Amino acid sequence: MRIFEGLTDLTPIQNAVVTIGTFDGVHVGHQEILKTVISEAAKIGGESVLLTFYPHPRMVLFPDKPDVQLLQTQAEKMTKLARIGLENVVIYPFSKAFADLSAKNFVEEILIKGLQAKKVIIGYDHQFGHKREGNLAFLQTYADQGFFELLEIPAEQIDEVYISSSKIRNAILEGEMSVANSCLGAPFELTGTVTKGLQNGRRIGFPTANIQLNDPHKIIPANGVYAVNIEVAGQLHHGMMNIGWRPTIEEEKLERKIEVHLFDFELEIYGADCRVEVCQFFRPEQKFPNLEELKAQIQQDEAAIRAFFHTA
Repeated sequence: MRIFEGLTDLTPIQNAVVTIGTFDGVHVGHQEILKTVISEAAKIGGESVLLTFYPHPRMVLFPDKPDVQLLQTQAEKMTKLARIGLENVVIYPFSKAFADLSAKNFVEEILIKGLQAKKVIIGYDHQFGHKREGNLAFLQTYADQGFFELLEIPAEQIDEVYISSSKIRNAILEGEMSVANSCLGAPFELTGTVTKGLQNGRRIGFPTANIQLNDPHKIIPANGVYAVNIEVAGQLHHGMMNIGWRPTIEEEKLERKIEVHLFDFELEIYGADCRVEVCQFFRPEQKFPNLEELKAQIQQDEAAIRAFFHTA
C-alpha cells in the first residue's frame, strides 16, 4: 500500500477509484465501503484510493477540548487499511483553512485536479466541505457533467444496524469489548512500548509488562481486568491485562496504568514495541485489603482467562 502525505508528492494513480473520510477505527461499515472501492477499481483496471485526514478534525476545530479519544493511532489505521487490501492512502493535512474550503473547491481542486478521480464512492450519509455543504447530490452534479462516475453505498450494505465510531467509542469506555470488537471486525488494539514499573506484580508471582501508549489521544478501555493477546518480538501470546489506578497498592490516583501479564513467558522485554489485542472484559478493578487477597483474585482471573482462550 502506498501512502502519500498530501497532493504535492503524489505520483500518478491509474484510474483512481476514490472514497473519502476520517475512517477512525476502520470499522465494518468502513470496510464495506473499502471493499467496494477495491472491487470497483479492479473492474476498470484502476487503483483504490482513500482520501483521509490528519490530524483528526476535532483536534483542529476544538483545540481547547482535551477529550479527543481516537479508536486508532495513525500507524494502527495504516496497518489495518493495508490488511484490507487498499492500494493507496492520501493523507491530507487537516487545518482550519482546509475546514473552510468550499465543497466546490474541494471537488475541483482535490478530487478532479489533484487525484484525477475516475470514480468516487461514498456512504449514503457522507457530507464534506465548509459547513458540510457537500453531499451525494452535490457530487452528482459533477458526475452528470462527466468529471467522474459516482457510486453511493446504501445504508443496508454498510450494516442493518447503524455503526458509528461514537458507538464503538462508548462501548470501549464501558468495557463492552464484544460490542466494540464486533463493530470493528477485529479485536480493539493498543500499541506502545513496554516500560519498567515498580515490579509489584513480580513480588506476588505475576510479573507484568507496563505499556506506555504511542499516542496520548488513544482511547483507553474502562478500568478492569481483560483477556488479551499481546504481540511482542514478532510473537503473539495470551495474557491478562489490568487497566486502572491499582488501588490496593497506591493510595492516590496518580496515573492510570496499563499492565499485561503474559502467560508462560519469562523473557525480558523492557523497551520492546508491542501490540495488545483486547479480547474480553472480565471484571472491574477493585481494592483488596492486602496483597495476599489481591494475589488470590489474580489467580482466579488467570484460571478464568486461560479457560476463555481454551474455548474462544
